[in-house]
Amino acid sequence: MANSFAVLASRKNVGDMADGLDQVGARLRAARHAHGWTLEELAARAQMSVSTLSRLESGKRQASLELLVPLTRQLGVRIDDLVAAPTVDPRVRRSVIRRDGMVIAPLAPEGSAVNTYKITYSPDPNGCSELRVHDGYEWLYVIAGRLRLRLGEQDLVLARGEAAEFDTRIPHAMGAAGNRPAQIISIFNEAGVRMHTHGAAAEVDAP
Repeated sequence: MANSFAVLASRKNVGDMADGLDQVGARLRAARHAHGWTLEELAARAQMSVSTLSRLESGKRQASLELLVPLTRQLGVRIDDLVAAPTVDPRVRRSVIRRDGMVIAPLAPEGSAVNTYKITYSPDPNGCSELRVHDGYEWLYVIAGRLRLRLGEQDLVLARGEAAEFDTRIPHAMGAAGNRPAQIISIFNEAGVRMHTHGAAAEVDAP
């Protein structure tokens, strides 16, 4: 709570914050109800008038630091719990990469802990690409077409709806099986990202 106080104390009023105030009253009311207290009981504990508390909860009274501090102390919540954080746009908008017959569409934000991609393999008359090795693991799920997976001495074909997980330190290669593209959802570590996207900067599409 100390950090919240430091931020808010630098402003005359919590209402000066650009976002996140529209839910203060509703959250105050929910916290009060969670304790099973009436307006009168919480107002008495926080040493404020019932009218002031009622107006805060209904949004008719602007929330100030001086009003919220005693309430949060009685309710056992932080000011951060009352002030909603601005809603972050959840959409992922990253460029598609075209490389070595693949179309690689990132499905997670850059820097995400989980690297998720939709990869489309174009039919290749020469078969799979050469075997590669890198640290980590890869998980994949076939969403369209048929995928040829060479893994060590195994030569497998995965149909739509099939999944695979393997140690990428084992020599492996993937490509479309047959004359139709294969689409997969793939999750791999940072080493896998470099292997799939390295050197593709000149082939990046505009968003």
